[in-house]
Amino acid sequence: MKASGVSAAPAAAAPGLTRRAIGVIGQAWAWFFLIALLVFFSLTGPGFLSLFNFQSILANMAIVLIMALGQTFVIIAAGIDLSTGYVMGLASVVTAITFQMLAPSLPLPVTVLIGMLAGLLAGALAGLVNGLIIARLRVPAFIVTLGMYSIARGFGFVISGGMPTPVYLPVGQLGNGYLLYLYKGALSFLRVPASVQGAQIREVVGILPNPVLLMLVLTLLCAWLLQRTRFGLHTYAVGGNEEASTRAGIPVKNHLTKVYVLSALMAAVAGVLFAVRFSNGAANAGEALLLDSIAAVVIGGASLFGGEGNILGTLIGALIIAVIQNGFVILGINGFWQYVAIGSVIILAVLVDQARARLIK
Repeated sequence: MKASGVSAAPAAAAPGLTRRAIGVIGQAWAWFFLIALLVFFSLTGPGFLSLFNFQSILANMAIVLIMALGQTFVIIAAGIDLSTGYVMGLASVVTAITFQMLAPSLPLPVTVLIGMLAGLLAGALAGLVNGLIIARLRVPAFIVTLGMYSIARGFGFVISGGMPTPVYLPVGQLGNGYLLYLYKGALSFLRVPASVQGAQIREVVGILPNPVLLMLVLTLLCAWLLQRTRFGLHTYAVGGNEEASTRAGIPVKNHLTKVYVLSALMAAVAGVLFAVRFSNGAANAGEALLLDSIAAVVIGGASLFGGEGNILGTLIGALIIAVIQNGFVILGINGFWQYVAIGSVIILAVLVDQARARLIK
């Protein structure tokens, strides 16, 4: 009897160990894929391994990742937000128009602050409408956010006259500057040293672009919110089982409303960043970025059925998309192939997730 008991323990432990190993591999595949991409493009793409290029990758992914941060909360809560692309565009237009209206009469810092707040408010209002209809009236999120997609698109084009709205204020440094500048071993904070003139500007090295700094701050904030607060715990609970969450005393309706406000607010932040980085507001600025933001969340391991996902995974997903786009440009590959590659990665992510779920059961 004793011998039988001893031999049964390893047999019972082996399946459990195998399931854990499969779970780890299923969750970490995106890391392996990202490393493989970096190695491939480093070996084949001239100039890929450079500080300037890596900073460009991060700066270009900032808007997508910021949108994806809000989308992460929505998807974990078993929802979807299809309106973020045009909410972003609307926020950029509102910001640019507010800049134009206030610039003649108010100091520059006040104008910039009010313009940014106006863009954020426009986004938050769209998210509030989404959340209230989804949570209170029980209309499917797909339908509501698709409707808001059209509403935000229409408002954006109406108030901008269907054309990009230029920003004439000197705000380019906010969107295109760096936190630090290195010149001959000396660091300068936020701006190029005043002593640098003419051709000397080529010797200045910018470190940490402002969009990347904003992206990192918001990523850390959202990671803390999701993993360390009651708000994050409720998000996982609602996405895992809404009925059980209601019975446990979680204010599900209020929480869902807040989640959709957060998603739209992150889209609005991306719109404000677009306005100050490219010195204009465009109603269709986020049209092509909506699917990229959702793709980043899915590639990062979040389940479209809710209850699973994290901010680090979304960060890795956004990095994969940005590296593919940058690598294709460096290699001179037709840009349309980017869509094929990213779509293939999305399908691969879903297949890996389903295979992991089946093997663990």
